[in-house]
Amino acid sequence: MGAVVTSRTRRPPCAAAARRLLWRSGFTVTGGLRVTGPLPAGACVVVANHSSHADAPALLAALPAACRPVVAAARDHWFEKPSRRAVARGLLGAFPVRRGGGGSADLMAARAALRAGRAVVVFPEGTRSRDGGLGEFRSGAFRLAAEAGVPVVPVGLTGTGALLPVSGGLRPGPVVVAFGEALPTTGRSLALVAQARDRVAGLSAGPARPRAHHSPRLSRPFRVRLRRPSLRLNVEPRGKT
Repeated sequence: MGAVVTSRTRRPPCAAAARRLLWRSGFTVTGGLRVTGPLPAGACVVVANHSSHADAPALLAALPAACRPVVAAARDHWFEKPSRRAVARGLLGAFPVRRGGGGSADLMAARAALRAGRAVVVFPEGTRSRDGGLGEFRSGAFRLAAEAGVPVVPVGLTGTGALLPVSGGLRPGPVVVAFGEALPTTGRSLALVAQARDRVAGLSAGPARPRAHHSPRLSRPFRVRLRRPSLRLNVEPRGKT
């Protein structure tokens, strides 16, 4: 596992720049991307809410290419099949993390990337939210940051869950990536986990969430109204004969 982070993630900055350009172009087509808050400038652990497969691309589109971000991704989902593994490594710069036993060791292997001045993206909930709510944060990302001596950067994502929901296809809409102030790591304090979760909760409660949820539903009542008159026109002539 360590080799994935130490050697394969040490790529030239052009790889990160290419991914950033790719995903920024994609979000431009699907409804737009807005980035707010202070962007990180060096090694850090980025923690964000997770409700969609569009979350990691949104962060890669928002983070500076100089951070050369790597993403912690579920091994059982992204690395079991060759096609998904190719997407995870090539388009996301991801490394595998087991969701069962051994996940902590997989995350700790990312210390090499942090020592190289890179940003490590972790979704502390461990899985995508099914209802849009923010789940409990696991401590692995924060132990990684504390042991590497780097700050934790909280990020709130809005609009991604509506853009690409857990069950359903692509629904174009705006996405907002809101960066918060970096949190220093002072030992292995559980208070840091709670503080970061509170920051992410506040940052992800932006205006993009209701706007993105409403837009796909507007077409439904209009479809019903258009269908009803057509049915009446077909029935009324038959009643007169």
